[in-house]
Amino acid sequence: MKLRWEYITAVGGLLVMWWLLYLWLGEQIIAEPRATFTLLWEELGEQKFRAHITASLWRILAGMLVALAAAVPLGLAAGSSPRLDRWLKPVLYLTYPLPKIVFLPLLLMLMGIGNGSKIALIAIILFFHLLATTRDAARAVPPSAVTSLRSLGGGPWQLFVHVYWPATLPALFTSLRIATGTVVAVLFFVETIATTKGIGAYIYNAWSQTNITGMAVGIIVLSLIGILLYELFDLLERRLCRWTGYR
Repeated sequence: MKLRWEYITAVGGLLVMWWLLYLWLGEQIIAEPRATFTLLWEELGEQKFRAHITASLWRILAGMLVALAAAVPLGLAAGSSPRLDRWLKPVLYLTYPLPKIVFLPLLLMLMGIGNGSKIALIAIILFFHLLATTRDAARAVPPSAVTSLRSLGGGPWQLFVHVYWPATLPALFTSLRIATGTVVAVLFFVETIATTKGIGAYIYNAWSQTNITGMAVGIIVLSLIGILLYELFDLLERRLCRWTGYR
């Protein structure tokens, strides 16, 4: 109950700040809160707006799944194998700092302006984040845990399933929660380029028409997508990592 009231208080405080900014700066810059929520309710009843939401959710979820499928096995393998890690480490250190967003023009030329290039960019950005986290978490596994399982006859597959995977899972969920904001920001960016569907495209169209209220509606929906993803990863960690005592 305490946590619930904390959330209600935080939302109420943000709404008050929004209203004060509206009164200070005016409707030419800040959307009026009541009009924004009225438009949001109306838009949610429109199939076209729901199609924007569906397109954005598909791109972000597909990008996350591709990144997870590629980064987690490689990170576990590198973190558990010093020989592989010696080869991967310099490559990771040289490529991780690169601003991956600059690859968008190349992806557009290779994959076209459809969903493929947008999903690929989201996956590339998230891939390096998850790879570094998974690798570091796997490297931190105590050697005694590995030795204990091997003494019981455990092979490489048992080590992955019973030692490395459980040990890296909490760090993986933490990484996903931290990356949520970045992924949503990238989603907005890619949806403003050569696309007609998606919340990013909706915000861009509203901005081009100087529709401040429409922009606010899109921002709220993108924020809700980020919040839902964050809470989803938080819930999964509580369910799948009970041994950590996470609450």
